[in-house]
Amino acid sequence: MCLLLFAKRRLDMSNSPMTPTPSTRIFSPKMSSAGFNVWEALNMPEKPVAKLSEEQVGICRTAIGHLRGSRSQADKDFDLMAAEKNVGHLNHCQTFIAQHISNQLKNRYVNVLPYDDNRVVLTANGHASDYINASFIMDPVHEKLPVYIATQGPLSSTTNDFWEMILQEHCPVIIMLTQLVDGSEDKCYEYFPSELDMPVRYGRLIVTNKFVGSMANHSIVKRVFEVRMMTDPEAPPHYVLHLEYFEWPDFRVPSTTVSLREMMRSLQFIPVDAGPFVVHCSAGIGRTGTYCVIDHTLRRILNGDLTAVDVCQTLRTFRKQRYGMVQTRDQFRFCYDAVCDELEDMISHSQNSTQHSFKAAVNSR
Repeated sequence: MCLLLFAKRRLDMSNSPMTPTPSTRIFSPKMSSAGFNVWEALNMPEKPVAKLSEEQVGICRTAIGHLRGSRSQADKDFDLMAAEKNVGHLNHCQTFIAQHISNQLKNRYVNVLPYDDNRVVLTANGHASDYINASFIMDPVHEKLPVYIATQGPLSSTTNDFWEMILQEHCPVIIMLTQLVDGSEDKCYEYFPSELDMPVRYGRLIVTNKFVGSMANHSIVKRVFEVRMMTDPEAPPHYVLHLEYFEWPDFRVPSTTVSLREMMRSLQFIPVDAGPFVVHCSAGIGRTGTYCVIDHTLRRILNGDLTAVDVCQTLRTFRKQRYGMVQTRDQFRFCYDAVCDELEDMISHSQNSTQHSFKAAVNSR
């Protein structure tokens, strides 16, 4: 069974009517509440570029050197990993539950399925099935970094389950990397209420859009949703930040890394133990995988971990948890470009801040 090292909590599904293989176990991370307040998030600066210490500046310079060197052979590395991806998928990971006849219509694409070992299990959604096409993505070595939930763009028939997952896992943020329609193709159902203060029912949950704003020159719509349980009106509501990014076409990459990096910066303040970060595009592997690799790599480098420059190894780790993460060569190259661009911006910002402080000190004498 793959992902045994990632296990945080084991749920024996031998008695589940939706589990065709009695030996299958489902793994889910335990998240502790960190008192995350989404309303405080709205008051954060839109471009909170981190100021680095002298030691961090040195680490970032070293990382950029390694990444720029590796970028030149990114195409070759991606082709080599394509073969590894297929071998790992066929030999090590099972998707029996996703392929069960009662779950097939819940998959947007028949060839993008969560592995049995690390799928998100809906434990109390009031239905016979506990299935949703969503996978926990985590690093077993770097546990103090965010856990992601990589998932498909909800279908009209799976929207209720999507909100059940948000509430069950106490997710602090939903990162939407797809348009609802791309060209003539439906990529994602409009699973959220678009109008302010107009409650919409999703199964046993009531979701209300409490805030709408924009960032990154209006390329990102920022919302706050309130999620309440109909059957327990006295329970405190769950608030989740929703970021919808418009500039990322399917199978391609944005024209620049700027807006995506600004969005990532805006989420740095969320405690990593507040709950899993939900990331989705249409299939939940291409753009979703690219986002997870970039964000994870940046966080590790800023924590002083120079082994993070091995982007190939990070992608291998994530592909063992969800098939096909980072779909194209362009997306793989984009991982290198976004990380280097952000590190260079941080170094520049830190140097400018130091020079400003020095001049201010001299002028005050």
